[in-house]
Amino acid sequence: MTTETLRLVTPETPWRVRSKSQLVYIFIASTLPAALTFLIADQMKLAGLIALTIVFLPLQLLAASLAALITVGKRGILDAILTVSVLFLMLTMGFLLGSVALSLVQKGFKALSFHAIYQNSFYVTSVTSLEYGGLGHALVGTLVIVGIAVIFAVPIGIAVGVFLTETQSRMRGSVRFLSQAMTGLPSIVSGLFVFAFLYLTGWVQRSAILGSVALFLLMLPTIIRLSEEVLKLVPQELRYAALALGAPRHKAFFQVIFPAARSGIITTCLLGTARVIGETAPLIVLVTYLPSTNFNPLSGDMASMPTYIYSWLKFSTDLANQRAWGGALALMILVGVLFTLARFFGRKRF
Repeated sequence: MTTETLRLVTPETPWRVRSKSQLVYIFIASTLPAALTFLIADQMKLAGLIALTIVFLPLQLLAASLAALITVGKRGILDAILTVSVLFLMLTMGFLLGSVALSLVQKGFKALSFHAIYQNSFYVTSVTSLEYGGLGHALVGTLVIVGIAVIFAVPIGIAVGVFLTETQSRMRGSVRFLSQAMTGLPSIVSGLFVFAFLYLTGWVQRSAILGSVALFLLMLPTIIRLSEEVLKLVPQELRYAALALGAPRHKAFFQVIFPAARSGIITTCLLGTARVIGETAPLIVLVTYLPSTNFNPLSGDMASMPTYIYSWLKFSTDLANQRAWGGALALMILVGVLFTLARFFGRKRF
């Protein structure tokens, strides 16, 4: 072995050592199926997705299995099949997500401009030029409705997760069962429950707070389950070390366990928010769309990004469809900003 090879070889990475013949077989197994797929698809006039599924994938699995059999032996066949399958599914998902993002940018970018961020659609119709009106009222409504749900769901969900991981109560099984059952709650059922329980009984007038309650019910079980799993990932040695040093349980949690799980807790809050930020069904049932800006969640109707998109999709004009695509692109950008901020604060050391 050369010095470079010895430097790369470790007990954990023996696969980095490959002979020239292995590299040749890997190259052939990687390029030959693609070339054959291109020729077959061109001769038979197959669509791209069909060619990838029924031609390329079987050929790639066969070539990878033969290469593994020649270079490693029978024990490498399953590993090659698993590797090809995972890579193919990963690339397929990446392609699908990329096509969705590209479609959003192409069709929605025309409807986004600087004035669209702060203007509303009070005087805008389905044939109004894109130079007038915007989605500022929907952005404000989304931040208000989702923000209220987050304010209540995050502390309650994390507290329940702490209860399930840090206590020995007999109620843990029942609480865990209820949280798991609520995870599969359909969004429309949540909206109808809030509509019947709060609005039809006359307790709460029709307003944005009803939408926040429905989103709270959808967000809470997600945060409970994820926060429980995150806290379980904290090594038990940290708990034992803190307790062995004489720290009370509450101080051991807040000074040792919670900081160790901070990044995961922030990710949990992010995933819980992403779970509800695009929900449409409960908002259509509970919150009437308002084309003007309303900052008060306790009084009157309010717009949101999902209902903004839905309101413009009801029209058949090109301008209305472009506004709907613009709202979808703005919603995706908003989610991307939230993801970026969460990862930044999750990694930052205070």
